Amino acid sequence: MFGCFWKVWTDGRAGKVIMNDRPNHKRKIDAMRLIVVTGLSGSGKSYALKSLEDLGYFCVDNLPPRFLPSFIRACERWMPDVRSVAVTVDIRERAFLRDFPRVYHRLKGKPGLTVEVLFLEASEEALARRFSETRRPHPLAFDRPVLEGIREERHQLEGIRMMADRIIDTTALSVHQLRRFIFMTYGAVEEGGPVLQFISFGYRYGVPFNADLVFDARFLPNPYFEPDLRYRTGLDPDVRRYVLKYEETRIFLKRFIRFLNYLLPCYKAENKHYITVAIGCTGGKHRSVVIVEWLARYWERRDWRVEVEHRDIEKP
Repeated sequence: MFGCFWKVWTDGRAGKVIMNDRPNHKRKIDAMRLIVVTGLSGSGKSYALKSLEDLGYFCVDNLPPRFLPSFIRACERWMPDVRSVAVTVDIRERAFLRDFPRVYHRLKGKPGLTVEVLFLEASEEALARRFSETRRPHPLAFDRPVLEGIREERHQLEGIRMMADRIIDTTALSVHQLRRFIFMTYGAVEEGGPVLQFISFGYRYGVPFNADLVFDARFLPNPYFEPDLRYRTGLDPDVRRYVLKYEETRIFLKRFIRFLNYLLPCYKAENKHYITVAIGCTGGKHRSVVIVEWLARYWERRDWRVEVEHRDIEKP
């Protein structure tokens, strides 16, 4: 559940260490990266911040926006080795809505600093359930039904949402899936280049939220209509042979490979940590699974690091 808030506190000893440090102005340093985590209460901001902390970010929870410029200056002066910083700012701080847009645009123009706003949200039903499970009051619903507070907060945050660089809907995500996405998105690129992730899925269950590229395989002949294959999956050799024997499948794969051969070096040059390609069919059991398995083997033979996920293969 997304109930608990992760707090990152600076104790007295840490403060003394910082104040006794001497800034090294002569050493050339990389640009600082600031991730501002915000969004709806109960959407998982605290878990996102904890995941960033585990990646080595210096994290502070519920920092009033008006303190952000001073906080960044303090980091630059007294902690020159800290180049990755993350903070949560949200409606718990009453001046948030008034102060954040002005502070954000001020920081966006600061040399040597890159700023990204990560906005988390979820459905009303999911948020209400999370507050019920944790028995916490919503920040805007101490004296009224929680759904009213959720709707009011969503309305108030519309402008902040429009400023976001990245939006995550956590309605259907577990905390482990959210953590994995944060690691994929903000973790350091490992030696050997990015990971190429292939996901098969069924359109009836929705498109994967983390896909960079989405392709529809529903135009391919469907094994579901073959009685002997209907209750098997794309991992079955007979299903695989059925899908791959058609000319349209071979043409699709040939052109798809050509497209990725052009695109993947461009993604790699941009230092993407994960490149996620989602292939969908109706139920996510047959055609998409076959295509993903074929693509994974193709790129593994070319020394890419590959991950495979068949998201809906076990669903009814």
